[in-house]
Amino acid sequence: MRLRPNDNKRGMSVCSIHGQKYKIRHLVFGFEKQKCLLMEAITQGVNNINLGADSHKKNRIQVSHSKKPLFFYVNLAKRYMQQHNEVELSALGMAIATVVTIAEILKNNGLAVEKKITTATVDMKEESRGWPVQKAKIEILLGRTENFDELMVAAAEEREAVDGEYQS
Repeated sequence: MRLRPNDNKRGMSVCSIHGQKYKIRHLVFGFEKQKCLLMEAITQGVNNINLGADSHKKNRIQVSHSKKPLFFYVNLAKRYMQQHNEVELSALGMAIATVVTIAEILKNNGLAVEKKITTATVDMKEESRGWPVQKAKIEILLGRTENFDELMVAAAEEREAVDGEYQS
């Protein structure tokens, strides 16, 4: 990070962080070093933020109670299991029943095995008043069965046969 005074406008400096230039207004003149140290501390803080491994998992599906139909999530979970060998289904509150139903459909069709179930209570802010409320949370980790690929191929062949009958 470099900080240099800008002679064109009094009370302003240009700060360069990772190649991006930012203009900074001086609150008190003559305190370039303190301001530079402050900007360095902020930059280090931002760079050191640990978002955690599970904040953005590529194989996580956050299920909604009302936004998408049930089989949208079932088919998405199948696709995730093809790509990542496992899928994590996650839901809050009323959507928990939907997640359990998705997991049971996949298990009953022989496509998935249950690896882990985690439940928790999370604090959230109520949308209308902003008051804190507690919501139930569930995470179900499903893995592929040994015959997952064969079942997926058989289902694809069955769909093609049905589509061929409709076109004839």
